[in-house]
Amino acid sequence: MALRRGCLAWQSLALLLVLESVCVSAHFSFPLRISPALVSQPRLVSPATPKDIVGLSLASDPSGKINFMAMVDNLEGDSGRGYYLEMMIGTPPQTLNILVDTGSSNFAVAGAPNPDVTEYFHSVLSTTYQSLGIDVTVRYTQGSWSGVLGKDVVSLPKGINGSFVVNIASILESDSFFMPDIKWHGILGLAYRTLAKPSSSIETFFDSLVEQQKIPNIFSMQMCGAGLPTTNSGSNGGSLVMGGIEPSLYSGDIWYTPITEEWYYQVEVLKFEVGGVNLNLDCTEYNSDKAIVDSGTTLLRLPDKVFKAVVEGIVQTSLIENFNNEFWTGLQLACWETTEEPWAYFPDLSIYLRDVNSSMSFRLTIKPQLYIQSVLTLRTDLNCYRFGISPSSSALVLGATVMEGFFVIFDREEKRVGFAVSNCAVVNGVAVSEISGPFSTKDIAGNCIASNLLREPVMWIISYALMTFCGIVLLVLVVLLLLPNRRHRDDPEVVNDESSLVRHRWK
Repeated sequence: MALRRGCLAWQSLALLLVLESVCVSAHFSFPLRISPALVSQPRLVSPATPKDIVGLSLASDPSGKINFMAMVDNLEGDSGRGYYLEMMIGTPPQTLNILVDTGSSNFAVAGAPNPDVTEYFHSVLSTTYQSLGIDVTVRYTQGSWSGVLGKDVVSLPKGINGSFVVNIASILESDSFFMPDIKWHGILGLAYRTLAKPSSSIETFFDSLVEQQKIPNIFSMQMCGAGLPTTNSGSNGGSLVMGGIEPSLYSGDIWYTPITEEWYYQVEVLKFEVGGVNLNLDCTEYNSDKAIVDSGTTLLRLPDKVFKAVVEGIVQTSLIENFNNEFWTGLQLACWETTEEPWAYFPDLSIYLRDVNSSMSFRLTIKPQLYIQSVLTLRTDLNCYRFGISPSSSALVLGATVMEGFFVIFDREEKRVGFAVSNCAVVNGVAVSEISGPFSTKDIAGNCIASNLLREPVMWIISYALMTFCGIVLLVLVVLLLLPNRRHRDDPEVVNDESSLVRHRWK
């Protein structure tokens, strides 16, 4: 989740006040020299800010069981702090907002008071709550929580009709998980049960929904924050469609890429272009460790080598000279006058994914409006922006920066992820995302996913096996120490003849 994974809540009022006070106190020349032929006036850039600024079918079912239109606009939020869904939990129902995260598998809600959440689930007030007495801890790229596992009844006001029973973790303690000013009170992990804690035997929310409500094993998602401030009022909107696809939310064709492994929604990235120029990296660099589609990650996260190549490509392709390094690393905001939009100065970015026909690929293109992201400040004469891409020590993560441009289908039944152009990916009347293809993959390796046996679930198994082995060895040693000395006290040097003969033969 780039909670984890992307710093969903990164800008508090205090930060804004600091930004305001510094900007007011000193106007200094814009360090980003723009081609004089295009722009004659200098611009301003904000001072350094804290590092944490860097960081989510048919229109209706013929049976009448699923009404996809009822799920349209059932999400609220923004790319900076995540998109959340309203749920009703327990009996009588308690209404909570739940973050939608395709990069984890546990369903968990605040189960105790927390200074960063306005509401929490009172399990003692629910007559249908059943504690399972199982402790659970989940760690994300950013933040972690611990709690206890239970079961209760859940319903979705803007979702599948009826109620169903699911596993639910009550969060009792957390560290950097909930953030100031967020409007959600828990997390809905929609990845595979392989990632579920404390073990993959825990049935996930969506598995329970599919089993009990008999809906197709597919869901789709639209996040409508393109071009809007990353910390808006939380009302950007979006849609989570469970059980199918809603055609009114996208335009054009749906392009599918295979899910290469069922844990995260792992896909295979083949190529990356900046301004139409291929980075010319080995395709395994894009998939080092893994490449996943994750709504809980704020940014587009790239392995270090890929990130450096993308930044270099943007610098060489853009109309801006000598861009401050702090902007790329998330330590600075770049600001322009309100009458000017900076997006024309930056290139398009394109990501190639392997098609379900493995000999072909298709291309996702995001415009600068998606990765040069508006940020709210207290200045009325300036518009400030952040870089919507960050480096990653391991995975490539297609987070909100990319997902806000597309309607994304998680087709678990057919083991594939689909992309179509989102009808809300429009800024000032201009579409900010494109899909094109097919393209031949004859010049690309047949498999761009580096062999890596040390996947997280395997590591857990190895760890448990080693702990068990060590425990057995320790137990044997303790038993041996406690056994009485079997030598005769009156003649400690006596040994039987046979052992003595054997010993002497080998001398």
